[in-house]
Amino acid sequence: MATFSRTTTVTTTIHATAEIVWAILTNAEDFSRWNSTITSIDGIIEKGKTIRLKTTLDPKRTFTLKVVEATPPTHMTWKSGQAPFFQGVRTYQVTKKSRDICVFTMTEKLSGLMFPLAAGSIPDFKESFDRYAADLKKEAETIMNIKN
Repeated sequence: MATFSRTTTVTTTIHATAEIVWAILTNAEDFSRWNSTITSIDGIIEKGKTIRLKTTLDPKRTFTLKVVEATPPTHMTWKSGQAPFFQGVRTYQVTKKSRDICVFTMTEKLSGLMFPLAAGSIPDFKESFDRYAADLKKEAETIMNIKN
């Protein structure tokens, strides 16, 4: 049912440990400093908690997201909305390639019965996801270089 969903994915190799990347991804207080796509996050980023997020894509809107899965330092999932009507699921994956190199993948799937009605008003996430990944890479590699 491609007309009832849209998926956006970004992947980048980061020359830093998975633990550094995880620490950055789960530190809500610091998110808007390093991430040029996020204007604010309120809440604690851990399993079972709810966060409120504002982005540069829609600065007037606050997204309420639940952290439904968090397996340090490799996997995290955030959800918004209500299935089956309209739901967003964002998955973060950090895969260790060596001691000091990992691959970061972020995927967001928007879906539901109401998706076709909303699809025209939802911007394309590709450019924002590319910036998000580049910002994360820069921050993690800067921290890694300081530690070395």
